[in-house]
Amino acid sequence: MTETQSDVGVPQGLIEALLHLVRTGPVPLGGYSLAEMVAVDAVVDFLDEMPSEEEVGEAVRSLAARQLLVALPETDRLQVRGDLGIAVVFQQRARSVIDARITGTEPGQPWRTLLLPQPEGVALEVLVDAIGIYELSLRETDDALRRLRERLPTGEPEHGPADPDDVLAAAGRSALVTVTQYSTLESAESAELSGDVVLAEQSGRLYVFTRDPADPVRLVSQGLDDEEVIELVRSLSLPAFEGGGEAQATAQSSPSARLAKARASLMRRLRRR
Repeated sequence: MTETQSDVGVPQGLIEALLHLVRTGPVPLGGYSLAEMVAVDAVVDFLDEMPSEEEVGEAVRSLAARQLLVALPETDRLQVRGDLGIAVVFQQRARSVIDARITGTEPGQPWRTLLLPQPEGVALEVLVDAIGIYELSLRETDDALRRLRERLPTGEPEHGPADPDDVLAAAGRSALVTVTQYSTLESAESAELSGDVVLAEQSGRLYVFTRDPADPVRLVSQGLDDEEVIELVRSLSLPAFEGGGEAQATAQSSPSARLAKARASLMRRLRRR
């Protein structure tokens, strides 16, 4: 079996119970291989490479042996169960993703983070390590963003102009953070808006670049500090939600002029896409 469909039935009250549980602390959902993630159609649209058919077939057999993937009687569909099923449910509920790729990480640290915020202030966190294990958990969005900030390059913000090529070539650590708002049709995600933030740490200085709205190939230095970077990322991921979510985040933080300028610059480009 090389293609699978996940029929995820959500028991009544499950979402509310999980949201309540996350308020008491993070909810770990286990670690899975790339092939296992693909087998249940999890975060597939955010992957750079696909496993072979043989690897996916073996993953299906492994998940079935652990009763995480079960054939529905009298159908050709599969049901995802357990913690992996919970992760798929929360992925399907999300309408934006924060994708952070970091270079210069220490052994044992994740080099990539995917955050899929939910309208209730909770996020599905996916950490990818060097051997390709996807570690999943549910966390409060503030906690997930704090953890992401701690993994990103840091330093005293550089406010002056800087050549991104020179900075990135000499940087000890760098990161690309892409925030994408998307819509879902059946099981396929379709990107609607996307913006990039590039960070580099060099000689104790933090350089933050975003794309020029008039020339998206060109990176422009923004002079943001690490807190402002996270607030920018947060604000770009929030418009996918309706109602109180965005208003609540706005009330919690008053963005600086630099942050407001960076966000406005990114949003001008987003609207042109």
